[in-house]
Amino acid sequence: MLGLMQDWPLLIHKIIDHAGREHAHRPVISRSVEGEMHFTDYGTVRERALKVAKRLEKDGIRLGDRVATLAWNTWRHLETWYGITGIGAIYHTVNPRLFEDQIVYIMNHAEDRILLLDLTFVPLMEKLQDRLPTVERFVVLTDDAHMPETKLRNAVPYETWIGEVDSDFAWHSFDENTAAGMCYTSGTTGNPKGVLYSHRSNVIHAMTAALPDMLGVTSKDRVMPVVPLFHANGWSLAFSVPMTGASLVLPGPRLDGASVHEILETQKVTCTAAVPTVWLGLLAHLDKTGGTLTTLKRVVIGGSACPRAVTERFERQFGVEVLHAWGMTETSPLGTVCSITDDYAHLEGEALLDIKMKQGRTPFGVEMVIKDDADRLLPRDGKTFGRLKVRGPAISRAYFRGEGGNPLDAEGYFDTGDVATIDEFGYMQITDRAKDVIKSGGEWISSIDLENLAVGHPDVAEAAVIGVAHPKWDERPLLIIVPKAGKEPTKEDLLAFMQGKIAKWWMPDDVVLVPDLPHTATGKIQKMALRDRFKDYRLPTA
Repeated sequence: MLGLMQDWPLLIHKIIDHAGREHAHRPVISRSVEGEMHFTDYGTVRERALKVAKRLEKDGIRLGDRVATLAWNTWRHLETWYGITGIGAIYHTVNPRLFEDQIVYIMNHAEDRILLLDLTFVPLMEKLQDRLPTVERFVVLTDDAHMPETKLRNAVPYETWIGEVDSDFAWHSFDENTAAGMCYTSGTTGNPKGVLYSHRSNVIHAMTAALPDMLGVTSKDRVMPVVPLFHANGWSLAFSVPMTGASLVLPGPRLDGASVHEILETQKVTCTAAVPTVWLGLLAHLDKTGGTLTTLKRVVIGGSACPRAVTERFERQFGVEVLHAWGMTETSPLGTVCSITDDYAHLEGEALLDIKMKQGRTPFGVEMVIKDDADRLLPRDGKTFGRLKVRGPAISRAYFRGEGGNPLDAEGYFDTGDVATIDEFGYMQITDRAKDVIKSGGEWISSIDLENLAVGHPDVAEAAVIGVAHPKWDERPLLIIVPKAGKEPTKEDLLAFMQGKIAKWWMPDDVVLVPDLPHTATGKIQKMALRDRFKDYRLPTA
């Protein structure tokens, strides 16, 4: 016997319909690429998204076609997502921080038919367009007044493009499992692999992300996703925020500390989200100017492990709650958030901070385990390290075009490539990437723990730890430091700072100061590049 409920498919356009109907006048505020602030609302975003859908259909875009975006977080980019998915086409967010050859590869692999791009990226696309045979038209996300002279194929300013149609359009109907969005992961070796989200997975994930013990977004919030929409689905905020009726603040292309602080304050942002490097830049700006944070209540930090010093400063100096999060492109992306449940609510001070360094607990819809190399389940004791595996309705079961084969184990779990512990209350803590963990004398050392500790030193801007060959111990940790401007910490200073805070055998065998560290397109430190650079490095203990 089946239930007698209405057949109401979980389609993305229902989110903007809800926002446009129930929260029509809620502000959507953007810093435009042209430089000015732009103010609109959900009702207008929905109307213009309908124009995008109608215009795409006029240009011959059909169910399943890929439409690429190469853009910052602005109202125009937001409109395109809803317009693209509203006819059953697939938004493909292209990360401009990838190498040019990678951009060419993923756009050809996806067979993108139209590219909607910001002014920033016109020169890049002029250089690459001859290598992109499937792209029929380039739509520049600007108006006539700012449209540059360009040799891009069939180029047209966005405002003119959608201005040729009206909003008298009905969203298309299709199965909720229809593909909706595509994002290529940069966390793999070889060519990037395409992760293909469905309408159903995106809607479920958006509801999950907004839950009280996840991001806790309500209609009273003003939320600013600093994390770009081209980073792992924009952490779902382009869906979760309109779904709840919260105001949306979009920072555009200016993500430096001063610009982020300005928009946080002037637009009275209450919740924001980004990778640690953004918040290091903001805190450095606040140090320099003596600025403060007057409306911000919560900051979500993910993408890589959040340094303890960052959490401590946000919470103790500025009274801002830090939500440490974990996820990946393949998990849509939020897999855990470290909100404090009743199990740890009694803790204070350093003990509470210890818990906040964990990546947190899963919501309903994410099942998480740790397993050993023989695929045996490991205990939730907060101490045992294992391969972190996940499954759920918003987690990938395969890559686009079957690249990489079947990524699931016999029980349907996806191997994240992370090594982690899970404690008795379900709090997960990443100890390393499986490929980055340091194996010394048969025991594992967490490079992440060492990096977070080192960044707490007042003279350190950024830190990385890699394993270097050792004749006795197989590998030993090498600490690589980027000093803060004008500072020159010594090896002795740094090791003394770490002394007593970790096991003695975890202490780095040497320290190297460098002017900068290599980063991936998503802002993570490129450990592979560092290992290659220091492959012949001889430790003083060797």
